[in-house]
Amino acid sequence: MTLLLVSYAPLAAGHSPLSADLETRMAAAVSGLPMLALCALYASGALRKRPGWQRGMAFALSMLLAFYAVLGPLDHWAEHSSAWHMVQHMLFMVVIAPLFVLARPLPQLVAAGGKAVIRCWSPLLVVASRPLLAAYLHGLVVWFWHVPRFYNLALAHPWWHVIEHASFLLTAGLFWWAVLKSGVRKVHWVLFALLFTLVHTGFLGAMLTFAQQPLYAEGRSLADQQLAGLVMWVLGAVPYLLASAWVGYRWYRQVQRRLDSGDEHPR
Repeated sequence: MTLLLVSYAPLAAGHSPLSADLETRMAAAVSGLPMLALCALYASGALRKRPGWQRGMAFALSMLLAFYAVLGPLDHWAEHSSAWHMVQHMLFMVVIAPLFVLARPLPQLVAAGGKAVIRCWSPLLVVASRPLLAAYLHGLVVWFWHVPRFYNLALAHPWWHVIEHASFLLTAGLFWWAVLKSGVRKVHWVLFALLFTLVHTGFLGAMLTFAQQPLYAEGRSLADQQLAGLVMWVLGAVPYLLASAWVGYRWYRQVQRRLDSGDEHPR
């Protein structure tokens, strides 16, 4: 059922990249096939190791949104509007990535793929075990793709657009894994990573909002760019603030539990 949803829901919408020129269709296929393979691997593993309905729904929703963001009409709108382009970016960074992390898909992926999945995932988990490193890497990617030269490059060339999407999803996934999966001993680094990300993305959003002229592709209005800045600055801040509150609350509960049990040194 999940595979049917993620396969056909985006294709039912108009203005899909799959109806564009040959190069764009090829780039869309390169984007979509790995996601389909991931869904198939997860579905196979879920038959062997049940994920629970909440985690299963989180995974299905993350994949459905990923297909919609990459292959649905949103990608077409993003080609002509900075605001819609920002909505697409924020979906990758603060919706799809944390949903994927909350789904905890590793047991299912390992159950289906075995040692091959472990070998591929292990280097990524090394980065995800260091919240600040993950935050710096993600921040570098965010700023790189919002430099006008590289922003316009991704708009003009479908293959660079694929690389842009992949880098957003990968680094955002590592960032949210570090945030949502770190233990109590790293809570201060997690909160600092969240604060760092909140500040630099907010600053970038403010720059776009208060710029006196369009910074990106020719023909895009200043008002459209300002709306894009507000999306990043205001709406984009909400997930980071919620995550900070959740991390702080989880830390408080763990410390309180240990104090109640007589252990004054949180591990």
